Formats: sequence, structure tokens, C-alpha cells
Amino acid sequence: NTGRKTISIYQVDAFTKEPFKGNPAAVCILQNKLEDDLLQFIASEMNLSETAFLRPLEEKPLEETKTFSLRWFTPTVEVPLCGHATLAAATVLFYDINILKDELMFETKSGILSAKKEKNGICLDFPQDEPIEISPPQDIISAIAITNFKNVAYGKRTKILLVHLFNEEDVKSLKPNYELMKSIRAREKIKGVIVTASGMPPYHFISRFFAPWVGINEDPVTGAAHTVLA
Repeated sequence: NTGRKTISIYQVDAFTKEPFKGNPAAVCILQNKLEDDLLQFIASEMNLSETAFLRPLEEKPLEETKTFSLRWFTPTVEVPLCGHATLAAATVLFYDINILKDELMFETKSGILSAKKEKNGICLDFPQDEPIEISPPQDIISAIAITNFKNVAYGKRTKILLVHLFNEEDVKSLKPNYELMKSIRAREKIKGVIVTASGMPPYHFISRFFAPWVGINEDPVTGAAHTVLA
């Protein structure tokens, strides 16, 4: 409750068909702009990896609106791109608000993103981030407890580090030292770290995503990371 105004908050489990699985996100629909500090307080209280804030950008009834502003906040900072909270936001608009459109456009800090309602679900169009191979930042590699890897790459758009390991079990068994990771001054250049390896059929690859610098030690599944993984 903000003074005399009440904001509805939805919680959606993204990337799953089962309750209490997947990756939960909060979704707030705003009628007017709110101060960034207030948005951050709401996200901190929700204490989910991301809270999405939607604001209609058309002078129409909500159910007839197609274009929205969309911002994402972790419990500690605003982030420029989030896949699962975008999916959650589109789900609320399509299935709770019952938007009459089959396609939504989101104005974000990563440009214009679209969400289409299709027969088998919602299709998101995200900007691909082409990772470039770099020299491994040994302090981060050590903090994640990686001893052997194929190569390391970096996505300039997302500021995500990609570490490619030799096998699936190495990815699954990792036990990062999050406090040590947070002590490394990497936040401006590195927002998160993907650790990946080839998967066993039918999966092409598996991955884990760590982002202690933005308040998320390990995210269950990360749409933005897949713009690099793809």
C-alpha cells in the first residue's frame, strides 16, 4: 500500500507447468510512474530473484493496451534484462487481465521486446548476445570452485560471463563460494556467470547461473542467460 493507493502484485512460477516449480517472479501493474526507491523497496520485500513492473503506455482501457513499459528489479538492484519475469508479466496480461491482443510490446532498457500468445504458450523475442572468447578471470573461476574448463567467453550486451566445462557432472557438482564472489569487484563488468556443458540426449546443454553481485546467488532458470547460451 503506497499512501492511499494499492498496487496489485501477482506471483507467477515461470518455465514450468507444475505449481511451486520453475522460477518465481512478482508482477506489479502500475497506473503511474513511481519513484525508483519505492520500486526497489517493493522488490526487496517480495524477495524473489526478480519483480517486474509494468506500466501501460497507451491511453486506452487496460485490456485494449498493447504497449507497456517494463522494468525488472532484484531484491537489491535494477537489471537491464530478465527472461522469466518477462514471461510472468506476459502471462498476467494475457491470462489474468485478459488482454484482447495476441501480441504485446515491452519498452525496456534492452530495447523493444515482444511476447506473442500462441497455441502452445507464450513466445518471447529476445536480443541474442554473441559471446566472445576472453582470457579467464582467475579470481572468479577460483571463487566458483572451477578447476578445469574448455574456454571462457563474455557477452557484451548482457555483461554475462560464460564458462564452458567438459561434462555435465562437473556443472552439477559445483559449490561456489558466494561471499568470495561478492568480494571480487566485478559488478560493473560482470553481472552474472553461466557455467555450462553439453547435455545428455535429449538435451543440447545444461547450465547454472550465478549472480551474487545483483543479490541472486543462484537463479533456478534464467532467460537472459539463454540469449548467450543460444
